[in-house]
Amino acid sequence: MDIWWPKWWLSPKRCSVFCVFSFFFLLKILDTLLQYDMDYWSLTKLAVLSPEKVLSSGFKMYMVESKGGAIACMLFSLLLLGTWPALLTLLERRGRFPQHTYLDYTITNLLAAVIIALTFGQFGPSTPEMPNFLTQLSQDNWPSVLFAMAGGMVLSLGNLSTQYAFAFVGLSVTEVVSASITVVIGTTLNYYLDDKINKAEILFSGVACFLVAVCLGSAVHSSNNADNKTKLDNYSNDCKDGVRTNGVTSFKPTNFNQGGTNGLEDRDASEKAKFGTAAFLIELENRRSIKVLGKGTFIGLTITFFAGICFSMFSPAFNLATNDQWHTLKDGVPHLTVYTAFFYFSSFCFVIALVLNLTFLYYPILNAPKSSFKAYLNDWNGRGWALLAGLVCGFGNGLQFMGGQAAGYAAADAVQALPLVSTFWGVILFGEYRRSSRKTYTLLAGMLLMFTAAVAILMASSGHRK
Repeated sequence: MDIWWPKWWLSPKRCSVFCVFSFFFLLKILDTLLQYDMDYWSLTKLAVLSPEKVLSSGFKMYMVESKGGAIACMLFSLLLLGTWPALLTLLERRGRFPQHTYLDYTITNLLAAVIIALTFGQFGPSTPEMPNFLTQLSQDNWPSVLFAMAGGMVLSLGNLSTQYAFAFVGLSVTEVVSASITVVIGTTLNYYLDDKINKAEILFSGVACFLVAVCLGSAVHSSNNADNKTKLDNYSNDCKDGVRTNGVTSFKPTNFNQGGTNGLEDRDASEKAKFGTAAFLIELENRRSIKVLGKGTFIGLTITFFAGICFSMFSPAFNLATNDQWHTLKDGVPHLTVYTAFFYFSSFCFVIALVLNLTFLYYPILNAPKSSFKAYLNDWNGRGWALLAGLVCGFGNGLQFMGGQAAGYAAADAVQALPLVSTFWGVILFGEYRRSSRKTYTLLAGMLLMFTAAVAILMASSGHRK
């Protein structure tokens, strides 16, 4: 079989409920920690607090202000942002049209922003210095709103690009290369926008490590492509010599979005081929919705680099939306809170995704299958997973911005460590790089090692916003 999945997680509904509950429960614990003026690392003190006291402390507009709380937000965001790409990859490998998946994803991504805004952004009294969410919707803060919307636009373009890059380059390399580019460009911009609150000598050492990780990631993709070509060439020669390979009888594409077969449940073909073999690669190509065999390395890396450039711009844009470093707001108009900015950010992200994917239904790109809006509405295979991916990504982005507001957005870019989580999913669940050459394994290990060091250095550079 081509994927292992714990039985508990087989229900998207259960996963969604668990994700929402975990998000709110984590922030309530953080809120209690801040009320008691506790250092983040002194977690043993939390044991003396009863669960009733943690949950009954009362809601207010929650703003992360301590360095410890910011790091906690970043770590939880890291887990969420590293998981949603695996869900999109799962659906694409099972044959679901990428346009259908992304339309579902973007709906719940916006829903997550609305939930955050109407809870943490709305509870508590509204003051002139700190207005709540609904109050800010009617204020004259359009310059900041436009920055937030610009951030949503580039994030939507980046996420849409990575959905195709996952197919061409793989989950692990796509995330590492795009995240490294994000840090190299975005972190540098955020450092100056945040009035240099991060330690430059540490921060830019981490940026250098990310540059090395980008180079190694490109080398991994090139080496893995060469390995796959060798496997397929050997398989072709075996067929010519009359050697029968179990599990592969044809190379005819299979469309799981038509007819009565549920692509998410049909595992007969995948069970016949082992991870990393030529048979597995061909069976995967037969099932998946984006055909990639025979494509060069240039297409995948170009998409990945474009995604990285888009990702590098959304965090600085959000930074400008919440802190108004360029003084675009009129005198007396308060800055956008994280929650209001995140709502505008996600709203425009939704609009861009909706327009592009409705267009791609009828005019697909990169040889993706053609579809229609009616076919999308009738396609329920895997819809729960796509909706869950949107929730996971939405809450992950919200936590990243909440942490960045406290510790500096340059340090908050440490959540770009998400490829470490995505690599786990890619290698363990999808069999990426199985039966590859020693050269590929060496490059992969070097890429992950350099990336881990870069993330650790980046988090060590975090400061505290005054």
